[in-house]
Amino acid sequence: MNPPSHSIVLVVEDSPTMRGFLRNALTAGGYDMVEAVDGFEGLTRLQTQEVQAILTDVNMPRMDGLTFLRSVRQDPRFSHIPIIVLTTESAPEVKAAGRAAGATGWMVKPFRPEQLCQVLEHVIQRATSAGEKPGTGTGK
Repeated sequence: MNPPSHSIVLVVEDSPTMRGFLRNALTAGGYDMVEAVDGFEGLTRLQTQEVQAILTDVNMPRMDGLTFLRSVRQDPRFSHIPIIVLTTESAPEVKAAGRAAGATGWMVKPFRPEQLCQVLEHVIQRATSAGEKPGTGTGK
């Protein structure tokens, strides 16, 4: 796998175990990771850290993943960052709500680390080739 140079992924996940799993998977795949334990912290991290992609859980305390997604998509600075939802939720109505909120993709837990890194590489390269500078939402 060849992630774009210096790709940083924001992981918004309340489970310390899952954050550890994601840290190992992303590091092995050549990515750097910034962590947030819920949507509020994720929004705060976006103010200070340029990221090329976001991974978010759906079910979290304080601010859930769908509310976080909507907030990111409403901010023109971040609206073009690819966002992958990682969740145990597989119900069609939850996936539809994720798409409506602006999710780029959806992965149901559990998943293989290699699969996650392949999806990230694809969405980051697609955003880059579309003329966006992933992480800034500023375009060309």
